[in-house]
Amino acid sequence: MNIPESGLKRVVIIGAGFGGLQLAKKLRRDKFQVVLINKNNYHTFQPLLYQVATSGLEPDSIAHSVRTIIKKTENFYFRLAQVHRLDSKLRKVHSNIGDLSYDYLIIATGSQTNFFGNSSIERYALPMKSILEALDLRSLILQNFETALLTNDLKERERLMTFVIAGGGPTGVELAGALSELKNFILPRDYPDLDISRMNIHLIQATPCLLDGMSRASADAALDYLKKFGVNVWLNCPVKDYNGQIIYMGNGEEIESANLIWAAGVRGALIDGFEVSSIDRGRLLVDPFNRVKDYDEVFAIGDIAAMKNDKRFPNAHPMTAQPAIQQGVTLAKNLNCLAEGKKMKPFRYIDRGSMATVGRNKAVCDLPWFQFKGFFAWLIWMFIHLVNLVGFRNRMVALTNWIIQYFQYNKSVRLIIRPYHRVQPEKKEKVGLMEN
Repeated sequence: MNIPESGLKRVVIIGAGFGGLQLAKKLRRDKFQVVLINKNNYHTFQPLLYQVATSGLEPDSIAHSVRTIIKKTENFYFRLAQVHRLDSKLRKVHSNIGDLSYDYLIIATGSQTNFFGNSSIERYALPMKSILEALDLRSLILQNFETALLTNDLKERERLMTFVIAGGGPTGVELAGALSELKNFILPRDYPDLDISRMNIHLIQATPCLLDGMSRASADAALDYLKKFGVNVWLNCPVKDYNGQIIYMGNGEEIESANLIWAAGVRGALIDGFEVSSIDRGRLLVDPFNRVKDYDEVFAIGDIAAMKNDKRFPNAHPMTAQPAIQQGVTLAKNLNCLAEGKKMKPFRYIDRGSMATVGRNKAVCDLPWFQFKGFFAWLIWMFIHLVNLVGFRNRMVALTNWIIQYFQYNKSVRLIIRPYHRVQPEKKEKVGLMEN
């Protein structure tokens, strides 16, 4: 990887998400040589991916160059690479651009979509965990409306205009709300010769209520908002299968749709080389100092880490941005302490609350002391997301877009920059979706 040798201990960080960036920025450069490895040269603000998918923001509004975030820093090196495997005995990582030795290794690879072993859903559904996937979804949405204009088959047209979201967490709720705004305010003007009222939006949740992890009051408020926006919400009803044309649900119902958006779960983005005893449900088991079980010099933070010593979270901390950020900061302090011969301090998660927006002037917010909803919660949601976006330009572009959309109901980035060619159902499944 062309990293120079130095007299400092080398810390290798894999992943430039929320946790990895915090750690890289706060480690002492007079004590460590820091090498950050990521498969992209940018950091993605994932909470706003759904806005890219629904034409609210361009991708460069929620992405920022890693080299720009951490610049003019001594003893820091960034490498664009895909790490394949860990060799703990030799203290090396193996990647597509070469091998690199380490003194301390931090796994901050985040999470990836969990299809729960269903190969058909994985083949035909659309995930939304990266900018590329969000752009694919944006293209498919617009392509399907263009295709719907060209068919006289009403059943086929409805199938193209039916959108099903599996997963009623924050991502699913926000995506359903954004699609309903497209249906109610944007698409009727874009497609005056198409009956947009035939567009259907379904949100399917496997558990009895939406927004698991938030208060029941917030879940009920989100459900009420979505129903008012015209979204069909299915509770306590898991998706069983999908063949590219028909969605089969746990209650025996079927929905014909060319669009299944999968937001039903995530799992840790593991790399090879870890013993089975160190892995639990797709995440790396860590102690209160974020050290991976059975690996003294390897740490894990964020979505990939499963810390089960916290009685408040017996199944590990939620796979969201806040635990990753806090673990990154704490681990940086602990490694700095190690370099000075001091003792490390155990991690303690501070729950600062959670929130989700459902649409224009509609959001729910759970703070440690109270819950609220509506317009004020929506303003809080916007402020928090703007503050946490990386880069002044990104904040200004996002704010400008939101202001324009608020007063004009105009999502101006309804562009098919690169057509998405979806996997077509096999002939033996007796389906006949049109080419997009």
